[in-house]
Amino acid sequence: MSKLENPILMAVIGAAQGLRGEVRVKTFTEDPLGLGDYGFLHAADGRKFEILEIRDGKTVAIVRFRGVNDRNAAEALNGTELFVDRDALPDDDLEDDEFYYTDLEGLEVYDAENNHYGAVTAVYDFGAGDLLELKGPGKRPVLIPFSEAAVLEIDLEGGRLLVDPIAAGLKDDGEEKPYGNAGGKPRPNNGR
Repeated sequence: MSKLENPILMAVIGAAQGLRGEVRVKTFTEDPLGLGDYGFLHAADGRKFEILEIRDGKTVAIVRFRGVNDRNAAEALNGTELFVDRDALPDDDLEDDEFYYTDLEGLEVYDAENNHYGAVTAVYDFGAGDLLELKGPGKRPVLIPFSEAAVLEIDLEGGRLLVDPIAAGLKDDGEEKPYGNAGGKPRPNNGR
């Protein structure tokens, strides 16, 4: 994949669909059928894929690629990741407060007092809301919520992210925990 300067994972090819070379494709695009809007897709080994046909398959897109004409060829593609270069993503369609998650990676994270918390190394969505992974030199990775309360400002041009360290869980607010033990020592359970 040396041809792409900044590769963005767009899809992963799954199982073959039928006998004519179609495959099931898990897409990471907002509209699964929009995968065909990005032109050639690239595999990590340098192969290029051109979409001839794409249709909805409920949870995946059903795709027919140029040169993949039978089930055996389709089965050989199972697990292949498909990439485009970051420059192929349309920035003109984004609103002022919209951006691609890939653009967050590498941003340095600070609070209003200019305390540095590391850089964004990944963005995750486990189903309960997006999380940013921060990693600083000599520190373990930390996950913070990607919410309006925790992330106050995103400056892509300046390469910075401004956070509220308390809302992000990076600092303790000093309040007593509702279920905690104020003394910090375990209480005997007296046989209970």
